[in-house]
Amino acid sequence: MRLAWAIARRELRGGLRGFWVFLACLSLGVAAIAGVGMVRSAIQAGLSEQGATLLGGDAQAKFTYRFASPEERAYLDSIASKVSEIVEFRSMISAGDSNLLTQVKAVDDAYPLLGQVALQAGSFPAVLAGRGAVMDGILADQAGLAIGDSFRLGGAEFVLRGRLNSEPDSATGGFALAPRTMVLRADLEGSGLLNAGSLFDSSYRMILPAGADLAALQAQAETRFREAGLKWSDSRRAAPGVERFVERIAAFLVLVGLAGLAVGGVGVAAAVRSYLEAKLATIATLRTLGATGGLVFQTYFLQIAVLSALGVAIGLMLGVGLPLLFGGMIEAALPFPAHISLYPRAVAEAAFYGVTSAFLFALWPLARSEGIRAAALYRGGVAGGWPRPRYVLALIGLAALLIGGAVVFSGTMTLALGTAAGLIAALAVLGLAAWGLRRLARRLARAKALRGRVALRLALASISAPRAETMQVVLALGLGLTVLAAVGQIDANLRAAITRDLPTRAPAFFFVDIQPDQIDGFVAKMQADPAVTKMETAPMLRGAITEINGEDARKVAGDHWVLNGDRGLTYADAKPGNAKVTAGSWWPEGYDGPPQISFAETEAKEIGLKLGDSLTVTVLGRPITAKITSFRVVDFSNAGMGFVMTMNAAALRAAPHTNIATVYADPSAEATILRGVAKAYPNVTAISIRTAVARVSEALTAIAEATTLAALATLLTGFVVLIGAAASGERARVYEASVLKVLGASRGRILASFALRAGLMGAAAGVVAIAAGAAGGWAVMRFVMDSAYHFEAGSALAIVLGGVVATLLASLVFVLRPLSARPAQVLRSQE
Repeated sequence: MRLAWAIARRELRGGLRGFWVFLACLSLGVAAIAGVGMVRSAIQAGLSEQGATLLGGDAQAKFTYRFASPEERAYLDSIASKVSEIVEFRSMISAGDSNLLTQVKAVDDAYPLLGQVALQAGSFPAVLAGRGAVMDGILADQAGLAIGDSFRLGGAEFVLRGRLNSEPDSATGGFALAPRTMVLRADLEGSGLLNAGSLFDSSYRMILPAGADLAALQAQAETRFREAGLKWSDSRRAAPGVERFVERIAAFLVLVGLAGLAVGGVGVAAAVRSYLEAKLATIATLRTLGATGGLVFQTYFLQIAVLSALGVAIGLMLGVGLPLLFGGMIEAALPFPAHISLYPRAVAEAAFYGVTSAFLFALWPLARSEGIRAAALYRGGVAGGWPRPRYVLALIGLAALLIGGAVVFSGTMTLALGTAAGLIAALAVLGLAAWGLRRLARRLARAKALRGRVALRLALASISAPRAETMQVVLALGLGLTVLAAVGQIDANLRAAITRDLPTRAPAFFFVDIQPDQIDGFVAKMQADPAVTKMETAPMLRGAITEINGEDARKVAGDHWVLNGDRGLTYADAKPGNAKVTAGSWWPEGYDGPPQISFAETEAKEIGLKLGDSLTVTVLGRPITAKITSFRVVDFSNAGMGFVMTMNAAALRAAPHTNIATVYADPSAEATILRGVAKAYPNVTAISIRTAVARVSEALTAIAEATTLAALATLLTGFVVLIGAAASGERARVYEASVLKVLGASRGRILASFALRAGLMGAAAGVVAIAAGAAGGWAVMRFVMDSAYHFEAGSALAIVLGGVVATLLASLVFVLRPLSARPAQVLRSQE
């Protein structure tokens, strides 16, 4: 090893000529992963450091559709030094002819316990005095409200006194379908908005004594009030929804970054191969002087190790340095609190990916060099064939280590393994495509039909040449385009499903909080309106599944979405006409026995439920245990009315509740319908499906932009590989151009040949990328999004054109020297 290091060190003194592609590919991938890791860690640190402020207190107790009972409130007052009550719900603001959905937060005089509410003018909470309100500026502008103007919430009138800039606890609110309005809780008395059964959440924020044991308090509260439906959260994880979102997006972006490293890996392998070819004379001399194959391998392995360390270091400096340099801008741009600093975990993760991928892709050409004989080297060329078995095992081990690391670091086994499988499959398909392209080009170059088309035949012959860069170009460009194609297909399908397909099948409005004494009048009003084409109504309650067969539901079924909080719940006596029972039987009409449940079939299979199982559902603090007697089909894809659970009427009819209605109508009549309902039933909240679609589309746009940027970074790495391939093949093109000139070819014909060669390889890579990206898009839409997939031709055409343009640009950068070379001088140097 000493001798190998001495030789390696001596060769490294000659500089890094020929290794700029190696370093660029490696450092770009590492920088991308390090940057994403830094931002993710910064957000996690910000959420942790400002947990209490984000939550609005040290701890919070939350109830659904009810307020804390006297016993519960007394308990909260006993453990806290200060308590603030907040009520959140959706409602309609009425101002003139405007009727707009808003997310209402009704607070008490103690709010906020921590942090500050930022207004454009005025001080909070003074602006709420005298039935005042503050409102999101966007909502105020939509309603045409200025400071001092009046508007109505339900049956109560308020005066706009301030425009809201930010709330200290906004990150805990999750995704909102409407802008915010804030009023005093006491001013809602008599408004009709918080009647029994209305849809609202009440939260009790607490300041706890110094040194309070949060874990012990949580266990105590949940044990004491678990059946009553109390939900506890505290500053240890103030915004779990934000954390989950950030972790999943970051994991996805890191995996896209791994795709970039895979693209860079093609460049790494090509750079090592090209470097070894340039060192033929050196290796031949070493072998003739008695150097073993092991010594040759060790010498160049050490050089690659040093260069890998350099590439990883450059990538870490970029990925860590840029967030630190622009930390203030990043923190200001993020919608969550973030603390940009140096995070060892992000550095270690990026370094692990960089080092592992560098050796994974460099080991193959290095291992093949061990078996080269001196005689073969002097005749030119690098030995082919497979490396020794120990190197094959090492490659398998490195691949397993890389995939295992991705699983551990991302925290999502399914996504990591799926990404790894997709990358391996894409590389295999692209490799086969490159091999097939070379064989096809060889046949076409000899075809009689192409006689007379000299430039095209020359291009085809060059593509099929044994040492052409076809494999390298198709692999690098194809993989980058595959990632971009998959992202494009998924994004286009999601947008189509939400903005085009959904509105054609979805209702125009959801109407909620229809009181029992209002439902008959509401139905009559809708039926009398000729613009209403269809309407469905149902009683509406919310319930949380707490037990399955007498055991804790989460211990039985895990973290299924149906068990994550309260779910929609309804009751019915006779079986609804549109109910499709797939197993079991519906209870008889007028049934008044022990409670029974009809459960959604798909969700039941996912949870592992079967007929006869018992579920305990907490409704308004009261546990109801019922037996599953039937499964039925529930379709959530059309945004219509669908309930996971339906109970027999006798089990729930006496519970305080409201009704929900879906109304289908002509789009041109939606405004008229909304005004009529707002006037007749001011307490009823209307949720416009078009507005909800618009807000979801905004969120999708932000996610799509982030993933597209990550995919473009992968494509940039592929472009670097293309330039490297063009640079490494420049000497061969100089020789080729010289021969063609001697044979009478003009510069234009030679240039056309080079351009056709690049265009054909780019088109081939693009076509394969479309197929692979479409397959990836179909898999995500089918198995992850559970939605239909439609091939998007526009995105696919852009991918092919992008592949052609990328290869043309990369190739034309190195076309001037071959075109300007003097044949006599070049051919003499080949003697």
